[in-house]
Amino acid sequence: MRTRTFRDKMLSGVPLAGTFLKTPAIPLIEVLAQSDLDFICLDLEHAPFDRAGMDGCLAVARALDFPVLVRVGDSSPREILQALDSGAVGLVIPHVDTVEKAEAAAKAGRFGLGGRGFAGSSRWAGYATRPMDEVLAQSRDETIVIAQIEEPAGVDAVDGIAATDGIDGLFLGPADLSVSYGHDHQGSDDLKNALKRVGDAAKKANVAYMSFVPNGAVAKDWAAAYGVTMFFIASEHAWMRAGANADAAQVHEID
Repeated sequence: MRTRTFRDKMLSGVPLAGTFLKTPAIPLIEVLAQSDLDFICLDLEHAPFDRAGMDGCLAVARALDFPVLVRVGDSSPREILQALDSGAVGLVIPHVDTVEKAEAAAKAGRFGLGGRGFAGSSRWAGYATRPMDEVLAQSRDETIVIAQIEEPAGVDAVDGIAATDGIDGLFLGPADLSVSYGHDHQGSDDLKNALKRVGDAAKKANVAYMSFVPNGAVAKDWAAAYGVTMFFIASEHAWMRAGANADAAQVHEID
């Protein structure tokens, strides 16, 4: 029941560890599902996923009951619908810098007039084997919509974004936000102030607060300083390279 209960777990504020998956490869889903990670996020915005690649990864994740989010390439209803129908437990919506964008994303992720089109024949709905009321209840209980705050305008509007009906979490993108503030590093007071402001908005609205961090040590620091509870830690690229370099260094030290 990891996937079905993931939203409740996320909203409870228990610390959650995940990562961005950049490689559209089913074996990586299988391997990471065996790990102690709580979730992963397929990165359709910055990685070479096509619809077939996303669909295959989500099929295996569903079969293994492994919670998988999708960061969509854009906030269009088509992108959102395809990710959810294929089996994503939720969405990370990039570039949410107004309440209007938050409202549109939340609506596209939910069934109803002007929102997500109902299709009981999708993988997510059980391929037409389940009654409509059960599928609608699953959407209410399971589906997650996360607004990514990565521009100064999004920070300025964050209280309204966090309070938007249907937004379940705020994801602060530290690299994009730093660049948007005109910095070439992630140590600025602008970023620190934004981390606190977004965290305060999330707490006030009772939604989850998450960010990208390079490692667990930074996750501990940001949990204490800013109240972040859900962490997208590095990526499989970074972990493969770090593991390879660590073992190679030991070999190269042999006399």
